[in-house]
Amino acid sequence: PSLCIIDLGLPDMDGLSLVKQLFDDKKIGVIILSGRNSLPDKVLGLELGADDYIGKPFDPRELVARVKSIIRRIVVNELPAKTLHTASFGDWTFAQSTLTLANNKGDSFMLSAAETEILMVLLNAPRQILSRERLLSEDATSFDRSIDVRMSRLRKKIEQDHKNPKIIKTVYGAGYIFTLEVTWQ
Repeated sequence: PSLCIIDLGLPDMDGLSLVKQLFDDKKIGVIILSGRNSLPDKVLGLELGADDYIGKPFDPRELVARVKSIIRRIVVNELPAKTLHTASFGDWTFAQSTLTLANNKGDSFMLSAAETEILMVLLNAPRQILSRERLLSEDATSFDRSIDVRMSRLRKKIEQDHKNPKIIKTVYGAGYIFTLEVTWQ
């Protein structure tokens, strides 16, 4: 699993012990969901490795937002093996170390942080439909249309005809798909 939501009041064991066990596998996100709302309980849970602590009662929308935030962070943290490397796709090369996108015609672009964030998610999941929520930054809301603006700017740099994209296509009602094979060097 990518993320566990743990109630501290487990019947078979202490929830804090489970949090400590899961913390040893740093790839798993942990949210504590508990009726124990005292500050010492919250601090102890976070010190043992939980990524977040939500007291009961809670708003389900808040829980969903926190889950999405932690999963985005986990996905980004799974990328270190490719850090400071180069991705090649079609006629393009993207150098992570310089945030530079270049094609074999000699055109070169410096990408903004927002464009880089989106491109990295796309490059690490080629030929997969990615939802707008997965591509949104952590501080955005689910109704945020900034992803459309960022995608448009990225397409203007990558696509020959950004109004009829071939590399980053819109999948209506689902999100976006990066259509090319990506090779990391």
